[in-house]
Amino acid sequence: MTQQAFEQAQKDVKTLTSKPGNDDLLFLYSHFKQGSDGDVSGKRPGMLDMVGRAKYDAWAKLKGMSKDQAMQKYVDKVQALLKSHR
Repeated sequence: MTQQAFEQAQKDVKTLTSKPGNDDLLFLYSHFKQGSDGDVSGKRPGMLDMVGRAKYDAWAKLKGMSKDQAMQKYVDKVQALLKSHR
């Protein structure tokens, strides 16, 4: 997995004609963060920040996944969404 393909997928996802569902958005967010920053860091948001908490939890589930693996899954997901959302 190359950094270039990961960066291209970040651009490609912005070309989707319709917004992906919440599950897809969480998948993209968590794999992007894992691919960019590695394991989850920071404090889990409080109960009132439901969106922030869901994003944090999705990222936390990927703990231990390599950056390369996370980047590959992100790229694969973007490519699948491009096929189904155009």
